[in-house]
Amino acid sequence: MICINGDRLLSALRELATIGKFQTGVDRIAFSDSDVAARRWLVRKLTAAGLKATLDRVGNVLGRAPKAATAVLIGSHTDTVPRGGWLDGALGAIYGLEIARSAIEGGGDHAVDVISFQDEEGTFLPFLGSRSFCGELADSEIAATRARDGCALTDALAALAQEAPPVRLDRARHRCYLEAHIEQGPRLEGAGRRIGVVTSIVGIRRFRLRAHGRADHAGTTPMSMRQDAGTALMWFMKWVAEAFPRLAGPDTVWNIGAIAFRPGAANVVPAEAELTLEFRDARTELLDLLENRVLARVAESAGTPVRLEAERTMQIAPTAMSGELADTLAAAAATLGEEPMRMPSGAGHDAMVVGRVIPAAMLFVPSIGGRSHDISENTSDADIVLGCEVLADAVARLRKG
Repeated sequence: MICINGDRLLSALRELATIGKFQTGVDRIAFSDSDVAARRWLVRKLTAAGLKATLDRVGNVLGRAPKAATAVLIGSHTDTVPRGGWLDGALGAIYGLEIARSAIEGGGDHAVDVISFQDEEGTFLPFLGSRSFCGELADSEIAATRARDGCALTDALAALAQEAPPVRLDRARHRCYLEAHIEQGPRLEGAGRRIGVVTSIVGIRRFRLRAHGRADHAGTTPMSMRQDAGTALMWFMKWVAEAFPRLAGPDTVWNIGAIAFRPGAANVVPAEAELTLEFRDARTELLDLLENRVLARVAESAGTPVRLEAERTMQIAPTAMSGELADTLAAAAATLGEEPMRMPSGAGHDAMVVGRVIPAAMLFVPSIGGRSHDISENTSDADIVLGCEVLADAVARLRKG
């Protein structure tokens, strides 16, 4: 049994939230001064808890349990989206800190390693830290990557050049990976449940759609003679709104998150237009179906006055979580009087990277109002503490097995 200290857990979370604080949330984007400060803070906390802690050249923080040949790995990330919430990512990292510290204090055979991965949010490269940890990140990819503002990843990494070499997953040591997170959605709260057990993490497909027309004077060109790229793209948006609900499954989500017309003047017919389309589901076959329908719709524009083209800019495969570990989390929740909700994760997490290499599982706690990626993000203190108690109980069960 591992007995956590709920007050100490909450205190650590609130202390971390002061680093990069923005109103009621946090602005701690990857490699920013506040991000690096938070990672150095975590190294100090892990060291004080009795772990051997390291900040590496990628920005990953790893705390290793002393004198242990094998360990359960617990973690998440401490970077945020711009002006984000105080719990997104931080919750899982501080759960790891508290459980590892409590395990050491208890003196039992409950070795816990703790990790905080760099750039889960994708300021430069989504899951940069977990991909590095799992040996999936090539030097050529690092060299080619830039943030939206044009900053090169190599320049961001230069600030950490004097830190330890990149930490790596040790398959002989790390029996499994556990990650806790706020749900970032409304399902748990809506169902009156306090614990979610993740069955799978969805796959993601993202496309850049472009329409190619012709610029003309908007006041003198008859409507019947226009090659309006903007209108063509809006018709495509209408098709998505009508077709996707018929094709999608119960957990499929999609989004058109950005659109631009060029040259972008009120008196010029758009010569070019561009949008981003993203869709997510836990089933590869459904993702394939949606992609094929999108490409077929784009192909229909061939030979028309306005030509469409589609470029796939992201493809992340769905990742199933370990059924055995999910059962362990569910049993731990039941012991504490909670019936968990089994559910897919609609958001990407580092567990989807680590879960391709070793068994992995995720636990959710409710997000108040379903809010996340915003300064309004919050979870009740009672649910935060309960989630950590469930995860601690699961660790104890795994160490007995």
